[in-house]
Amino acid sequence: MELVVQPHNRVLQVSPGANLLDTLRANDVPISYSCMAGRCGTCRCKIISGNLLDTGREAKITNPDEGEYVLACTSVLTESCAIEIPEPDEIVTHPARIIKATITAIDNATHDIKIIRMRPAKPLSFSAGQYAMLQFTPEHIRPYSMAGLCTDEELEFHVRLVPDGRVSGYLFNALKIGDAVRVSGPLGTAYLRHRHAGPMLCVAGGTGLAPILSIIRGVILAGMHNPLHLYFGVRSPRDIYGLAQLQALQQALPSMKIHVVATTDENNGSALHKKIHQQISTGLRTGLVTDAIAQDISNFDGWRAYICGAPPMVEATAALVRQRGINQQHVYADAFYASAT
Repeated sequence: MELVVQPHNRVLQVSPGANLLDTLRANDVPISYSCMAGRCGTCRCKIISGNLLDTGREAKITNPDEGEYVLACTSVLTESCAIEIPEPDEIVTHPARIIKATITAIDNATHDIKIIRMRPAKPLSFSAGQYAMLQFTPEHIRPYSMAGLCTDEELEFHVRLVPDGRVSGYLFNALKIGDAVRVSGPLGTAYLRHRHAGPMLCVAGGTGLAPILSIIRGVILAGMHNPLHLYFGVRSPRDIYGLAQLQALQQALPSMKIHVVATTDENNGSALHKKIHQQISTGLRTGLVTDAIAQDISNFDGWRAYICGAPPMVEATAALVRQRGINQQHVYADAFYASAT
């Protein structure tokens, strides 16, 4: 049975029942992928001829009525077929590794966010914006994004406490300095594209700030001078963190503008509210982050967008920027799926 892959014009010999994404990766066909569970829509492929069994169609972010498209990670090869995958934009490869790390610091960022740092026994190569799978115990495993760069001596992760969350609850209540962690990675396709010289949109929701910090630091390290708009969306002012670091990054990257948007502003007039306004040159805005972006930027032609956070925010922002001219292939998004299990 044959699988024809365009635009690479590759003909692969495959076995019935094989997973499409696994087949492409095993044959070194470059393709973007992220969640590997049919949720993020990153590995979207077009069927040219033949059929595939898409086991995750009901979970797709892409339109479920688009019968000509499938997600590679949830598709099974059932007959000879031909597919078209998006032309990869600056694909990077880092050897997949499993390394040991030791917890060195656990700090409170907000009332429900902790910053966890760990020292790896061996270096972990990754691109700015990627994430890793962290195993704290055999029962406590979750993916988290790196907030730093692979040149840092330590790995930094931001963790929000999920109500009744088994893993985040463990990290908040039981994890301690000196504990061992198993780190597997890197993963994710929402990494910094160095070849792009045009404007950049970075959108972070909550702890989605972690990979955005990594991307901004990557921009600075690479000597890029792209105009950059960062939108940091939170639920309320007390959920804002990392402003001092963002201010320091803005000093190193004058082309960056920082916009902080709180869904509600119940602390208006408080000392916290006034301090935030003093730290943010654009001021603290109230409402949805998508509304703020829509008010500021009418045309995204030539832009690249990096979106990290909760799925509803990621999906709404991605839809907005696509409507306003950005190419679908230039929207890079890894959504965080909270889980209490």
